[in-house]
Amino acid sequence: MKHLLVLGGLLALAGCATPMPKTTADGFLTEVPEAVIALAAPYQNLSAVQLNPADGCYWYSHEGPVENTMLPLRAEDGRVICAQAPETLETAM
Repeated sequence: MKHLLVLGGLLALAGCATPMPKTTADGFLTEVPEAVIALAAPYQNLSAVQLNPADGCYWYSHEGPVENTMLPLRAEDGRVICAQAPETLETAM
């Protein structure tokens, strides 16, 4: 029984050891994952993408006529692209 608990603890900790993606000095990803590129709608700047640690989603730098703004990276159907699933909301059943 003790061995099962230790093994379970090690497996839980292994999930925490995911390496952070490489970034430039500005915090943009040096390489956007292929899966993200495949999902992203075509009108977005994929050369300036960040992974926001607060929400686990990808954001890109939108260069507007007046200023640059970070916007969430979206799929063609409008959904936000995230590296991890957002926490599920509790609903009354």
